[in-house]
Amino acid sequence: MELIRTVILAVIQGLTEFLPISSSAHLILVPVLLGWPDQGLAFDVALNTATWLALVLYFRRDLASMARGFIDAASSMQWRGNLDARLALMVLGATVPVGAAGLLAHDVVAYRLRTIEVIAVSSVMWGAVLWFADRRPGTKDVHGIGWTAALVVGLAQAMALVPGTSRSGITITAGLFMGLSRTGAARFSFLLAVVVGALAGAKELAGLIKMGVDAPWSAIGTGFMVAFFSAYLAIHYFLRFISRSSMTPFVIYRILLGIVLLAISRYN
Repeated sequence: MELIRTVILAVIQGLTEFLPISSSAHLILVPVLLGWPDQGLAFDVALNTATWLALVLYFRRDLASMARGFIDAASSMQWRGNLDARLALMVLGATVPVGAAGLLAHDVVAYRLRTIEVIAVSSVMWGAVLWFADRRPGTKDVHGIGWTAALVVGLAQAMALVPGTSRSGITITAGLFMGLSRTGAARFSFLLAVVVGALAGAKELAGLIKMGVDAPWSAIGTGFMVAFFSAYLAIHYFLRFISRSSMTPFVIYRILLGIVLLAISRYN
């Protein structure tokens, strides 16, 4: 795989994976515009693993606190007042809907919905919903989320199986509707992504091992490093941006992206 192609795809994956703009839309749009062939399963697994690792390292303190809180509460059977244990349970509980939906709807999503038209419509529609939710954000931080809100966000996350929806976009939108602040909604979305990414990564890796792919290791190594650093920076600066501004730039971008994709689908 050519170096420039490797770097471009890795940067796109890193920047779009956790922003509310749909990574699947970009990973389809760029190869179509540039006439690139599919990059292969091994490369996809490497990029997804890199962005997941960036997320884990960025939230390492939060994850460590949640793990300690969960272990302490489980060993003492005293869950009341343990905010970290409570948050850990909510993250795990909110992951159940997307796991169930993935098992039930995998074939439909993989073979019937991965079209430019679906991605374009999803990008525009859910971008508009994000704008509506962002008009009046709540004030709760990530520890202020309740079980009802956590489950609503979890159900919304299952809808992100439809390409173009954006997993981070739909979960942040649901969090805003449920009274979380912009930062609180984003942080809960990212914590959910840690669990979902681990499950999806394990599934992808199992498929890769089963296929026994002869992988282009130099391209995979380069792509991994580029995706890791671009994802880490994207998470950091996205959280800083929304702490003092709205989601409007991402909404505008999503709508314009959807229009471009619709134009491409019409003339191809």
